[in-house]
Amino acid sequence: MRIAVFPGSFDPFTLGHLDVLNSALKLFDKIIVAVGYNVKKSGLFSTEERLKIIEDSVKGLKNVEVDSYQGLTINYCNKIGAQFIIRGLRTTTDFELERVIAQANSKMSPNITTVFVPSGHEYAFISSTVVRDVLINGGDISDFMVDGVTINKYGKIT
Repeated sequence: MRIAVFPGSFDPFTLGHLDVLNSALKLFDKIIVAVGYNVKKSGLFSTEERLKIIEDSVKGLKNVEVDSYQGLTINYCNKIGAQFIIRGLRTTTDFELERVIAQANSKMSPNITTVFVPSGHEYAFISSTVVRDVLINGGDISDFMVDGVTINKYGKIT
């Protein structure tokens, strides 16, 4: 079975993330969307809220699980038996950063392969940072989120 981890902070999970996930589902038997916890970052949403947003966003998708973890992504992959890491790419800048991380992961665990999945052009501009900024400033984020996932202007899931 080809198991992949799609890791990220997902603060919050957007249509761009869903686009990458849908593309990756064509390649793998099971994908675990995993929220990484980084003590050096404080997010707008708690880990529990992020998990809820992702669960609501992936309802109906087969072979997708949602989880969270702490520490190195490569260690999490080894722990659960995943052979692949999925990384979404929007721009060439994303590629340069992700390539370095993939090379470090390969050095630490050569049995795990990073697969880069480009986002569709219609989603390339969507980032969690943009969505948070729009939300914090009272804007409408519905065009950036999966239908049925609603977050009020105070950053609370409704």
